Amino acid sequence: MSKTVLVVDDEASLRLLLRAVLHTAGWRVEEADSGSQALRMLASRPDLADVALVDMRMPGLDGQETLERLHSLRANMPVIMLTAFGTVGSAVEAMKRGAFDYITKPADNDELVAVLEKAYQYFRLLNENDSLRRELGKNSPVSALVGSSPAMRRLHEFIFQAGPSDATVLIMGESGTGKELVAEALHAAGGRAGKALIKVNCAALPSNLLESELFGYEKGAFTGAVKDKPGRFALADGGSLFLDEIGELPMEIQAKLLRALQDRAIEPLGSIKQRSVDARVLCATNKDLPQEVKAGRFREDLYFRLNVLEVIAPPLRERIEDLPALISSILERLCRKNKKEARGVSGEFLAALSAYAWPGNVRELENVLERALILGRADILGVESLSPQLLRPAKAAAPEERQAEAADKEAAAPLCSNPLEEAEYQALLRALTAHGGHRERTAAALGVSRRTLQYKLKRFGLARR
Repeated sequence: MSKTVLVVDDEASLRLLLRAVLHTAGWRVEEADSGSQALRMLASRPDLADVALVDMRMPGLDGQETLERLHSLRANMPVIMLTAFGTVGSAVEAMKRGAFDYITKPADNDELVAVLEKAYQYFRLLNENDSLRRELGKNSPVSALVGSSPAMRRLHEFIFQAGPSDATVLIMGESGTGKELVAEALHAAGGRAGKALIKVNCAALPSNLLESELFGYEKGAFTGAVKDKPGRFALADGGSLFLDEIGELPMEIQAKLLRALQDRAIEPLGSIKQRSVDARVLCATNKDLPQEVKAGRFREDLYFRLNVLEVIAPPLRERIEDLPALISSILERLCRKNKKEARGVSGEFLAALSAYAWPGNVRELENVLERALILGRADILGVESLSPQLLRPAKAAAPEERQAEAADKEAAAPLCSNPLEEAEYQALLRALTAHGGHRERTAAALGVSRRTLQYKLKRFGLARR
C-alpha cells in the first residue's frame, strides 16, 4: 500500500534530504515550499497525502497557521511539526492545537520514520473504520461494534453466522466489553429482527420478584395481584429474550429457567397450565460459569442448555489497535450528547490511552473521553484533559525503585546544562514514569526509535530505570 507524506518546508536542501531518506523508507513524497502552496495542493487534490510534515518557521504562513488550515481541509490527516531546538515550546503548543507530534532538527532518521509510521497507522485505522461503517451501513447488526482488529472481525463473523439461528447463545466477557451490544447484534442479524428484544438484568431484581418478572402471574396469585401480568418470556414471544448477568440467577430460579428452556413453555405464578412461548434466549455473564458450576453456585445442566453457542466479547486491552476507531465513534456520539465539538485527539493523548490497561474496557473509555471532552479547551483533545490515573504507572514504585530513581535524577542533574535540556529531561522522565519503565511503550509514546530512546536514557543518566 502506497504511503504519501506532504513535506512543507521553505528550505530546498532540507526537502531534498528528507525526500532521499523517506524514499528509502518506502514513502512517496510530495513537496511544498510554503504553507500557502501546501494548502493549494491539498485543496485541488484532497487525497494528496496521508501525513503532513510541516516546518514551524516559514515565511508567510507559519507552521501553526498552516496546521490549522490543513486541518480545515482534511480534518483527519495527521500533521507532524518539524522544529529547531529554539522553537520546541511552539511545537508543544501546536500539539495542543491538533498536531500529531513534533520532531526536532536535525532529525534522527529512525525517529523520523517511526513517527511518520505511527501517524500513518493512526490515519489508516480512522479511514478503515469510516469505510467499514459506510460499507455496513447504520442499520447493520454489527455497526455499533466498532473495530477491525482480528478479535472484532472474529466477533463480527460469529454474529453473521449465528444471528439467523434460533440457538441459545452464551456471551461471555469482562464488564464493559459490550456484551449487550453483541446480544442486540445477534437479534438484529436474524429473522426475529422485526420482533421484540426483551432485556432482563438478573442482578438488578430481588430474587422474590425475579420469578414473577420472568414468568408472569395470574390474578390472585398473591396479595396485590389484582390482574394478570405477562412475564418477560411472554413479552419476548416471537422475538428474543436477553438475560444479562445470568451468573447472578438464584438457584431456585435456575431450575425453573431450565424447565422453560427444555419445554419451550412457561408456567405463570398462580396458574396450573403451561403456556407455549417461542423466544430465543441470549444470555451474558462476566463470571466463569464452569468455575461457578464446580463451586455449586450454578446448575451444570442449565449451563449446558445455555451454552449451545458461545462467544467472547474481547477486552479492550486485547484490541488496542481499535482505539482510534473507537475514539472517533464515541467522540461523535458524545459531541451530540454534550453539544460540544471535537475533531479528534493529539498523538500524545492517543499514546497515553494506548499504554493504559483499561480494566473497565470500552465503558471506561467512554467515561474518559466524556471527561476530556467536557474539560478540554481545544477541539483536539490533549493529555491535559486526562486524569492522573491514565498518566501514571499501574502501581507505586517499591522503595528500592524510588532509591534508584533518586540516584538517576542526581546523576542526570549535571547533564542538564540549560533550560531546554532540563525540559527534555523532565519530558523523558514523565513519559518513562507514565509507562511504568516499559521502554518500547515509552519510545512509541514519544515517537522515537528504541535506539534513540536508549541514547537519551544514557545521556540523562536514566538507563537504570
